[in-house]
Amino acid sequence: MFRRLKCKINIENKFLLFLSFSLFSIEIINAQKTNVGLICENDNADVERIFQLAINNVNPDMEDMYLNGVSISIEPGNAFETSKKLCKMLRQNLVAVFGPTSSMAAKHAMSICDAKELPFIDTRGDFVVELPTINLHPHPTQLAVILKDLVTMLEWEAFTIIYECGEYLPVVNDLLQMYGPAGPTIVVRRYELDLNGDYRNVLRRIRNSGETSFIVVGSIETLPELLKQAQQVGLMTGAYRYIISDLDLQTLDLEPYQHSDANITGIRLISPENELVLEVAKALYEEEDPYVNVSCPLTVNMALVYDGVQLLAETFKHIMFRPVSLNCNDDVTWDKGYTLVNYMKSLSIKGLSGDIKFDYEGLRTDFLLDIIELTVSGLQKIGSWSTDEGASLDRPPASISSEPDQRSLVNKSFVVITAISEPYGMLKDSPAKLEGNDQFEGFGIELIEELGKKLGFSYTFRLQEDNKYGSLNPVTKEWNGMLLEIMEDRADLGITDLTMTSDRESAVDFTIPFMNLGIAILFRKPMKEPPKLFSFMSPFSGEVWLWLGISCVSVSLSMFILGRISPAEWDNPYPCIEEPTELENQFSLTNCFWFSIGALLQQGSELAPKGFSTRSVASFWSFFILIMVSSYTANLAAFLTVESLSTPIENVEDLAANKGGVNYGAKLGGSTFNFFQGAKFPTYQKMYEFMDSHPEYMTSTNAEGVTRVENENYAFLMESTTIEYITERRCTLTQVGTLLDEKGYGIAMKKNSPYRDVLSQAVLELQEQGVLVKMKTKWWKEKRGGGACTGVESDSGALALEISNLGGVFLVLIAGSFFGLFVSIVEMICGVKQRCDENKVLQKMSFVIPKSPIEFTPCIFFQCLSPFLRTIGSGFDFFSYQHLSLFNALFYSFLFVYIYIRIYILFALCFFDMKMMPSSKFANCKKNNNNFKTYHGPKTKL
Repeated sequence: MFRRLKCKINIENKFLLFLSFSLFSIEIINAQKTNVGLICENDNADVERIFQLAINNVNPDMEDMYLNGVSISIEPGNAFETSKKLCKMLRQNLVAVFGPTSSMAAKHAMSICDAKELPFIDTRGDFVVELPTINLHPHPTQLAVILKDLVTMLEWEAFTIIYECGEYLPVVNDLLQMYGPAGPTIVVRRYELDLNGDYRNVLRRIRNSGETSFIVVGSIETLPELLKQAQQVGLMTGAYRYIISDLDLQTLDLEPYQHSDANITGIRLISPENELVLEVAKALYEEEDPYVNVSCPLTVNMALVYDGVQLLAETFKHIMFRPVSLNCNDDVTWDKGYTLVNYMKSLSIKGLSGDIKFDYEGLRTDFLLDIIELTVSGLQKIGSWSTDEGASLDRPPASISSEPDQRSLVNKSFVVITAISEPYGMLKDSPAKLEGNDQFEGFGIELIEELGKKLGFSYTFRLQEDNKYGSLNPVTKEWNGMLLEIMEDRADLGITDLTMTSDRESAVDFTIPFMNLGIAILFRKPMKEPPKLFSFMSPFSGEVWLWLGISCVSVSLSMFILGRISPAEWDNPYPCIEEPTELENQFSLTNCFWFSIGALLQQGSELAPKGFSTRSVASFWSFFILIMVSSYTANLAAFLTVESLSTPIENVEDLAANKGGVNYGAKLGGSTFNFFQGAKFPTYQKMYEFMDSHPEYMTSTNAEGVTRVENENYAFLMESTTIEYITERRCTLTQVGTLLDEKGYGIAMKKNSPYRDVLSQAVLELQEQGVLVKMKTKWWKEKRGGGACTGVESDSGALALEISNLGGVFLVLIAGSFFGLFVSIVEMICGVKQRCDENKVLQKMSFVIPKSPIEFTPCIFFQCLSPFLRTIGSGFDFFSYQHLSLFNALFYSFLFVYIYIRIYILFALCFFDMKMMPSSKFANCKKNNNNFKTYHGPKTKL
């Protein structure tokens, strides 16, 4: 990440340095050793090297003692490892500890040193500065003052603060409080939200908002990737300005942005012009590569560690304390720690970071910062900041040239080439013949008109006859279409839905995007699924219904058992009998089920529990039913009225898997097809292979693809803005899934055109003024049939339920009715069988021997039929023996059935009362058997 700019050093210097160290080693044999601790991360070995270098440099000036460096390495941010290793290091008689750079590890180390009253030297920008901590870094409040002075110096009227995480919120908060509500317009955005280093979405939102001035408050570790991605999304042009708050800006490789025209301003604490800095750099890197020429390889953390050792050594020149061994498990502290820290804060020395002084609060003061700016030749100092004078510029004045500004567009005339593409460029619908610029209209046409008014240039539109935008032939390496016209100077500008790609940017220049978009999927709208037959069961899951049934059965059994056990449920059926021999219980098993089901359906029953136990169960069952029914009713309306939508594809993965048999394609040779052709993502590669192997699914125009989507099981891949335009007019189509990529439309011009920045600035101003938003609303939602689908699916009131919504309820009713009929037949059969067994009907019938079949048949017939006729009020005497001749033929066919099928005889004798048989004509039926008696059904037992 860092460029280490190392300085040459000759062999003589190395020899002299080695000799001085050797002599010093001999002198300090009898001196007292004083241990100084350092906690550093594994990925920051340079800090440990400069720590040892600083100790070696100060020891020759020490008289009765010498410093000995004791260092430990930890994983970045590992607080547990920090605590464990620091406690072990405290046993080595330390006089001070230099803390790590990660916030979490530093706070744990600071807490331990505070408990032991051991000096802790911090090199981070931390708000909390308490004894025994001494912080060499400028305080965040002072950093906020510096940023405010820079904004004032640069005359920013509005800006955006982009901060990394919560650690930097104190700086943001101080800056906001300094301005107050009457200050400039300030927008605050966070760019690190567990995005795994991908900040493009945040940066795109910033770009789309029209913001141009930014203060970046974050760590030096994330800054390179942030700047790189800002350039990728188009935020590194002449229209944008940055202030970088980190003091290590000069250590980054900023060469990719030197020619971007973006204004990048920063501050630095370590000046490469400082002779002491260069001297330390030589000693630090001489062994690694003594022949590499560098200017300033030191970071702020490295310089502050070096300065901290210098300050500690200067303190021990005036006072001497004997350190003690400390243990984290006891309460023993070093009673000299606070005294040592207070004395260090009273000193003033000159170090790598400038003058080191502290105010009465223990904060570093009177330091000097360089204001630097990125130019085409690299970072240059353009001013300085000090505690007393604030920010001041010493930039050399720009040279005044008598030559006219080549970037001015006033009175310029351009040939603007366009293509027919709704709604960017279209021919006007007019009965009269139009010529020149009057024959064109559209979003792109109006954009050029607005730019012409704003910048003072004139233009002439020319139509691209073949309607090709421009693509590179991989064989001939030649361009075609609109881009070829621009490259060969037959046109100055190109405007349409022209996508900015890396290939096209290698051939022509583009302005900043006037519209941002991405590839999306055009497909027909989801169709409404027919409601399920048993949708009334949807409010509860199958598991809930199962447990509800189990609960009903359990309560029924509980009521049955408790009803048998409870004395209160046994009643005297005959109140007149004071001492009955039998008692009656209303809670039979069937009655218990009837009670539970009645409560479940909120209909109740005629059963009233009398015992306390049965009433308790009934009460809790009623409460349970209250909650269940209320929950069911609350959800039932939604499940009956809401119709789910079904679509075979929901995202690009479904489309790539050919889910639902949906075929797909794109415009052949367009930027969308080229995107899949060069994609590295496996899903996109699979889609390209499909399209390449099925040319029949590719189209020559977007209109052809839209038609196929309407008429076939087909999805079309195209730009999201075009899909938005189409779906405003064709109500059966919609966009499926999210965007597959992010890109933009720009105005094309010849490579290295001097007008690019001027046009980009004008486009940006149109965005800020809301002109582009109004234009898009006009051409997407108002002109040429726009807005036709607005409100099509809005409902004016509640939907009426149809038979399809309630069909399952009717089915349950029909099934229940037939079930009741079936049960009644079973009950009838069982009842008949029981009464026949009780009255021994079969035994009696075995002695009935009719004289003749013709006499037996009407006997049985009228024996069976007479009760029915009597029931409906008909007289039995209507039939007489004379009428039997009319029925002989009809009933003779059933003679053998009545004789041999005893089951029919069983039904006849058991259901109909034989005492109603007439005595005049059919007395012989009874005379045949004196034991034959009239059958009466059994009485119901109460």
